[in-house]
Amino acid sequence: MNRQDRYTDTALGLVSTQSFPAIVGTADMMLKSSGVTLVGYEMIGGGYCTAVVRGGISDVRLAVEVGAETVAQFGMKVSTAIIPRPMPNLDAVLPIGSKLAAMIGSHGTSQFRDLAVGLLETRGFPAMVAAADAMLKSSDVTLTAYHTIGDGLCTAIVRGTVANVAMAVEVGMQEAERVGELHSVMVIPRALDDLDQTLPIASCWIEELQPLQIPITVKEVEKPLVALPELVELQPLELPAQIERALPEARAIEFEPMEAEKEAIEVVPIVEQQRAIEFEPMEAEKEAIEVKPIVEQQKAIESAPEQSEEDE
Repeated sequence: MNRQDRYTDTALGLVSTQSFPAIVGTADMMLKSSGVTLVGYEMIGGGYCTAVVRGGISDVRLAVEVGAETVAQFGMKVSTAIIPRPMPNLDAVLPIGSKLAAMIGSHGTSQFRDLAVGLLETRGFPAMVAAADAMLKSSDVTLTAYHTIGDGLCTAIVRGTVANVAMAVEVGMQEAERVGELHSVMVIPRALDDLDQTLPIASCWIEELQPLQIPITVKEVEKPLVALPELVELQPLELPAQIERALPEARAIEFEPMEAEKEAIEVVPIVEQQRAIEFEPMEAEKEAIEVKPIVEQQKAIESAPEQSEEDE
């Protein structure tokens, strides 16, 4: 939830007085006494400043009560108001919530965040300038801004350590009384984040984000030169002389036919050999073989046992 949206359905507390240092000190006490959120300050002119806080109804009641007591310590007039639940139309029109927060804006992370705050208010601009110069020369503080609220009231704001700010404010009071009229002063040892965000700050102290420029061409880094070792001159390599070998003389080889091959071999065609084999009967088959019919053979076999019985 951002700073502008966290004020919905919260109570409203207002504390007003006629001094900017007094209202800043009052807002600091209100923040430290209860769990309220400081929205900002509304200045209507004539020196009137109003601290606007939001939160739970019980926290707002306690904060407004403490704020009224703080203003009374300054001996100034105070006016207060508590609204348990403002209407959305009220938030949309009046600077009492997100509208006031948007007007104030955010300074981001301030470089003076952890430093004490010193405020010195004078009636008249010359007295404020003289007091600011004396404060800067008397101790190690930084002038962060100045603020006007009307009715001739001007406030110089310095930041630094607690000891330096206290010393600077004391010297500034003396110088302001010498030059003009001193109206009020305030020293805050440690400002809370909400209070720090609402304090005025000069434009020279606001750090704006700058676009990062990427170079189109990247410059190459020159590498250091390295000395090479001394090179040894190469000597020619002497190869051994080649020995020429004489090839043997070519001799004609005479092929002499073998004794078995000297005789002429008679080659008989295969067909004639097959015919000779088919038509030359074997010696055992030259005799005529009498082939009896099968029927006569069977009769002979059947009559054979009868003859054997007769013989018995």
